[in-house]
Amino acid sequence: MGFDYFGERFTAACLATGTSSFADFLAGSAPHLLPGAAAQPGAPAPGQGTGLELPPGTVPQGALPHGTTIVAADFDGGVIMAGDRRSTAGNVIAQRDIEKVFRSDDYSCVGISGVAGIGLELVRLFQLELEHYEKLEGRSLSLEGKANRLSAFVRGNLGAAMQGLVVVPLFAGYDEETQKGRIFSYDAAGGRYEERNFHSIGSGSFFARGALKKLYTDGMPVDDAIAVCMQALYDAADDDSATGGPDLSRRIYPLVAIITADGYRQLTDEEAGRFADAVVAERMRSPGGPTAPLPPTSQQNE
Repeated sequence: MGFDYFGERFTAACLATGTSSFADFLAGSAPHLLPGAAAQPGAPAPGQGTGLELPPGTVPQGALPHGTTIVAADFDGGVIMAGDRRSTAGNVIAQRDIEKVFRSDDYSCVGISGVAGIGLELVRLFQLELEHYEKLEGRSLSLEGKANRLSAFVRGNLGAAMQGLVVVPLFAGYDEETQKGRIFSYDAAGGRYEERNFHSIGSGSFFARGALKKLYTDGMPVDDAIAVCMQALYDAADDDSATGGPDLSRRIYPLVAIITADGYRQLTDEEAGRFADAVVAERMRSPGGPTAPLPPTSQQNE
């Protein structure tokens, strides 16, 4: 019958007609591959014995690469998600061009903040979950259903999160029923919350959200939404050392995903670079960035 990637023959679970949930299939056939399965009593401290420690004296013992700021905003016709490209391990930049925003299916995407290794594993499992469901059912899950399934995966990592291996995603997609973009945030226990208009996660999220509050407008065209997200990430990088701004010398720019009725699309480096160059050029003239216009003050009594 062939061999799986463990070098063993396919098990009966692989050949049986089962659930349309890939996570449920793993729970029955290979539960050790589920998020948080390694978080057992007596497990080593985060980073110890995993082969992920950096050389002694480089970073604090046991520090693992973390991803940071992700922003999302809806616009006229869809939703946009953008993430910086820096990961840090303690006080060290672990990687300058990590990807934190991923296509989950044709009409949705997910961004990760937290321990990078576990976050990437969670995203891959989520992608498989949606693909597995679509193959077995002949249709894709509703956007609400996708958000719920991701919630279950985050909750499955709770044991690891209690040991410090926290991963928090941000999920966004185009709802084909309501024909608009929607954004969902999560807590470490799997709680799911729908956000209105925009949201951000990660260590630089407070600064990014402040920029989004000032610059976001209802029904923005897509180019304005991209510019607003770029400005928000720049503000996050300006005040949060774990968030990376546009790296013009290395041509490393924030990763930007756009989802509309036409599906998922990621900006090319050239497209993202044009927006990043414009933001940096503007900040050279005005380091504080654009300001939101104030409404007219009320007239004094004549």
